[in-house]
Amino acid sequence: MSLSLLDWRRRVAALYREVRGEPDAVAGWHRWREGRDALFRDHPDSPLAQAAREGFAGLSYAPYDPGLRWLLRVEPAPRTRLEVTTEGDGVIPFERFGRVELPGLGSLDVWWLDSYGGGVFLPLRDTTAGSTTYGGGRYLLDTVKGADLGGDDGRLLIDLNFAYNPSCAYDPSWTCPLAPEGNRLDGPVEAGERAPLEG
Repeated sequence: MSLSLLDWRRRVAALYREVRGEPDAVAGWHRWREGRDALFRDHPDSPLAQAAREGFAGLSYAPYDPGLRWLLRVEPAPRTRLEVTTEGDGVIPFERFGRVELPGLGSLDVWWLDSYGGGVFLPLRDTTAGSTTYGGGRYLLDTVKGADLGGDDGRLLIDLNFAYNPSCAYDPSWTCPLAPEGNRLDGPVEAGERAPLEG
């Protein structure tokens, strides 16, 4: 860990704060993309290799689909524990505390990071994984790292256009918790960040 990684997290949190404050969802999405591109291109803790940063033209995304944005109630679900073993951080414990129903798509488990600081974790893997999106799936929310679109009164703002690749999609030295069975959809989600470009 380093102060530069702390700076990365502060910038991510500030970027999502800007997005939450933007009343126009599409404008917020464009601001989020610009911010992520700047971090990937310029920040010392970018998961991109130095060679990939040279000539970097931005991350690849599907076009924005306003029909994939909802304020969803987190419904109760039986508590389940998930322990993810990593090389650098040991065992990372999560506890399922609810589910959200994505209209027309299915449901996803909502997890709580069950260690110091806590946070909501919502990964996603759909049938585009391994073709147009990263094979291990993507993240929608990871609030301990600042990736939080907001919500109110027991509801979370879920916008599939903000689905993003974990750092391990770009650099195998990162260890990323991937989507467990309850976070896999049987259909495609043609939204959000696409698979990393090779090279």
